[in-house]
Amino acid sequence: MADLRRVFSDVGRVHAELAAAVNYRLQNGLGLPLVLFHAMSVIADAEACRVHDLAAGLGVSVGGASKLVDRLEALGTCRRLPNPGDRRSTLLELTTAGRERLAQAGQVVDEVLGHLFGTALSEAQISELAGTLRDLRSSTAPWRLPQLASTDEPLLPPDRPPDSF
Repeated sequence: MADLRRVFSDVGRVHAELAAAVNYRLQNGLGLPLVLFHAMSVIADAEACRVHDLAAGLGVSVGGASKLVDRLEALGTCRRLPNPGDRRSTLLELTTAGRERLAQAGQVVDEVLGHLFGTALSEAQISELAGTLRDLRSSTAPWRLPQLASTDEPLLPPDRPPDSF
C-alpha cells in the first residue's frame, strides 16, 4: 500500500505550488487574487447565488464569504440584489465589469494550468487524475468526514461547524 502520509503531503504541495503560480499570474497580470477569481467563478456558475451558496461553493464560512463579496463589491465586480424569494437574503450578481474580468482571468488560469499540467502529464493522465480527484472529493465531502473517522476523537474542534472548511 502507498504511504498515505506521503500522498497527502504531495497533494498539499502540488496544490500549493499550482495555486501560487496561478495567483502570481492573476495578481501581476490583472490585479486579481486567486481567492477572488474562485469567488467570481462560483457566483457566475450559480443560477441564483446567495452568500450562503458562495460559502458552500468555496468551502468557507458564511462570514468569510460575505467578506469576499465586500471585496468584490469594492472592486466593482459584484453587487448584491434583493432576493425576491426571501427578503432575509440577497442575491449576488457579477457586474458587466466583473464578467469581463472573470473572462480575462479565466484565460490566464487556463494558460497557466495548461502549461503546468501539460508539461508534466499527458492528456490521458490529466483525464485520469481528474476522475481520481472527483472520486476523492465526493468521498471526503465535509458532511461525511465524521462518518469516515475510525476513532472516537472528533475530526473538527467542537467550536468549528462543518461549513467552516
